[in-house]
Amino acid sequence: MDAPSTMTDATPRFEQAPAPQGFAVRLLGEWTAAQFARPGVFRGLRRLPASGGTQAWDLRQAAQLDHVGAQLLWDHWGQRWPDRIELLPTQRAILERVAQFTYLPQRAPRGGWYAQYLEVGAKLWGAAGHMRGFITLIGQLTLDLRELLRAPHQAPWRDFTGHLYRIGATALPITALVGGLIGVVLAYLTSQQLRQFGADAYIVDILGIALVRELGPMLAAILIAGRSGSAITAQIGVMRVTDELDAMRVMGISHTYRLVMPRAMALSIAMPLISGWTTIAGLIGGMVAADLSLGISPIFFVKALPAAVSLPNLLLGMSKSVAFGILIALIGCHFGLRVRPNTESLGQGTTASVVTAITMVILVDALFAVLFSSVGI
Repeated sequence: MDAPSTMTDATPRFEQAPAPQGFAVRLLGEWTAAQFARPGVFRGLRRLPASGGTQAWDLRQAAQLDHVGAQLLWDHWGQRWPDRIELLPTQRAILERVAQFTYLPQRAPRGGWYAQYLEVGAKLWGAAGHMRGFITLIGQLTLDLRELLRAPHQAPWRDFTGHLYRIGATALPITALVGGLIGVVLAYLTSQQLRQFGADAYIVDILGIALVRELGPMLAAILIAGRSGSAITAQIGVMRVTDELDAMRVMGISHTYRLVMPRAMALSIAMPLISGWTTIAGLIGGMVAADLSLGISPIFFVKALPAAVSLPNLLLGMSKSVAFGILIALIGCHFGLRVRPNTESLGQGTTASVVTAITMVILVDALFAVLFSSVGI
């Protein structure tokens, strides 16, 4: 016996027919999620008649109606019942359930003091989250250093030496160039003022104090923050994107012990050396500029420098460099660990790391200057 040539059309559709009080919209087919998943179905329902006082709806001839179809109708009706509707008891139960649990959150009005208040609150909440994460990172680093002292033979010394080379040795050319140019500029600007008062010899004191105590450590820290701080954030961020951090956690490897601690140790050692190197380059540039602009010989400059720069100033510059190095490493690791597994977050984290590190370096340098000047150093 041949199979029937016609089959029931399950496509969700509608038709309009005259009614005693206007036109009635009659639903046909299956108004289910399976039918709406077919391509082109929603396109055919774009011309669904709007609900109005003169529009009657008849759902009784629809073969099936599930919650997806009921949600579509409920949203089309403006989330309110039409004035005239005919439907089966099961259809009414589904629509009542959809009407009960449909909720549209009220959006805060754009602009105005309320939106600004919420924006400020969100920024403060984000800053508090960063502060809490940074303090947690410092505490975990302290515990890792205790573990290092307890079992130094298990420490990641290879990672430490690699970071020490990449952060320290490879940064010597750029720091020497910038330090030398700053020394030349500072010497030329100072010489123009000292020549007016016949105090040419005091250029040694000005250059020595400025470079050894302030400019040398701060310039080196800013350069390292932009060069190595961004690299630290990018390296750890890429590990987040490629799921390496999750793999380390699954294997029971501490992120702070293998990633944060070697970088913090390397920067705490490399920064004083880079700071001294930058200071020496600045003094050499200033010495050359002083010879050309004021006629002060390099021999006089070298002999007068120890008397101009006392030992406390040198120790202050070196101690600040250690603090700068640890701070840059922790900030870079902090933002790297907070990167989400996408490239956009990686770029935002790297930018935020550099900006925060440079800002904190300047802020901590100002705190050092106020603190030590108050105690007479």
